[in-house]
Amino acid sequence: MKRLRKIMLASIPVVLLLLLLTPFIPNVSADVTVPKATKAANGEMKKGPVFIIPVDQKIERGLQSFLERGFAEASNYGAVLIVLEVDTPGGLVNSAEQIGTMVRDSDIPTAAFIKGDAASAGSYIALNAGAIIMKPGSMIGSASLVDSSGQKVDDAKMVSYWKSKMIGAAALNERDPDIAAGMVDSNLVVDKPDLGVSKAQGEIIALSSDEALKAGYADQITTTPEEAITWLGYTTDDIFRVEHTGAEKMSQFLTNPIIMTILLFIGITGIVIELIVPGFGAPGIIGTLAFVLYFFGNSVAGFAGSETWLLFIIGLVMLVLELFVPSFGILGILGSVSLVAGVVRAAYSFTHALFSLGIAFAAATVVIVIVAVAFKERGIWNRFILKDTLSKDQGFVPVEEKLSLVGAIGNSITPLRPSGTALIAGERVDVVTEGSFISVNAPVSVVKVEGGRIVVKEIKE
Repeated sequence: MKRLRKIMLASIPVVLLLLLLTPFIPNVSADVTVPKATKAANGEMKKGPVFIIPVDQKIERGLQSFLERGFAEASNYGAVLIVLEVDTPGGLVNSAEQIGTMVRDSDIPTAAFIKGDAASAGSYIALNAGAIIMKPGSMIGSASLVDSSGQKVDDAKMVSYWKSKMIGAAALNERDPDIAAGMVDSNLVVDKPDLGVSKAQGEIIALSSDEALKAGYADQITTTPEEAITWLGYTTDDIFRVEHTGAEKMSQFLTNPIIMTILLFIGITGIVIELIVPGFGAPGIIGTLAFVLYFFGNSVAGFAGSETWLLFIIGLVMLVLELFVPSFGILGILGSVSLVAGVVRAAYSFTHALFSLGIAFAAATVVIVIVAVAFKERGIWNRFILKDTLSKDQGFVPVEEKLSLVGAIGNSITPLRPSGTALIAGERVDVVTEGSFISVNAPVSVVKVEGGRIVVKEIKE
């Protein structure tokens, strides 16, 4: 009893101290939980470089390369926060996964400021960030799978896989998993009246900024990324915006499917015309430049490696050699295969590359045929046609074809073994038999005349 009394007396000062410090202890539960980009607990603003990186294009390998460069620059500058400024219609799932992993595993705190649409794969990237701040009127969700033509993908395995990825990303910040699943799977029924989300079968969840805030899929609504940075507890004294370089902007233009098809068309047409109708120079230069732009754009975007350039050069050399080295078509076939392999490997999508190449080849064939017909006198095929003629101007005298001698009768004046000389119609002519021997002074008649060749036979009594 005495020991319990001593313990109680000793604890009184500790209790009094805790009561005195209570007003100064921050109410952590009042703030939204942000795993990485957390607000300062004591109200003090965190200082240091803050990097804003735009995610404002279709999600593919080019965007991934751009973000990798941005994260590397932020790390080199000692950034304390990275803000992804998101406005994208979505894109390739595999690129979104790799970008999401990069965002999730970043040593620098991350936040997503959705200024427009974080649709499809864009919503997955945003969910991997430490915090989501949305601009009024923005949207997140609508992450159903579609193919390259925009048609909905109904493959159960693919849908299940992508749904699990979205749920996993939502779980990083303890966001409701059913809502993430409803952004992907139209067959689900989601009814969350307490979160303001209701989805019938056949629908896909897409949340506005206000709906996302109520559902816990947005942590705050601000009008600018600077306000979002301030709300997160960081100063805006050192804000760096990562911009696309000139090469990256040019790459975005060059990797557009329509532009890629045009470049392939110009490249194929120019080089083939230069090969079959040599002497112009301009078609070959323009065609080569078109192919260089094609490979340059895909190389900067991160699609094409050095092996694609090598395949293209090897293929071009083989096609040129085919014109001068007899290989029974082997060099031509290998060159064509090498060119096609280089073009396809350089593109971000195998299907898109073949489609663009097919259209370009068909259009180029029409133009090449027209040019070949128009300049047939200058075509390379003329090199393989013998055009030399034997004319009187060059000193050549044609042999007169004596058709009038057919049926005429004469005598051999030399033995015909089987050729020799005969006197026919009072004229000495060189003749030949049909293969038999004819002696001297034998009567003969002309059977036929072929150019300068007079064929005779012996007349039998």
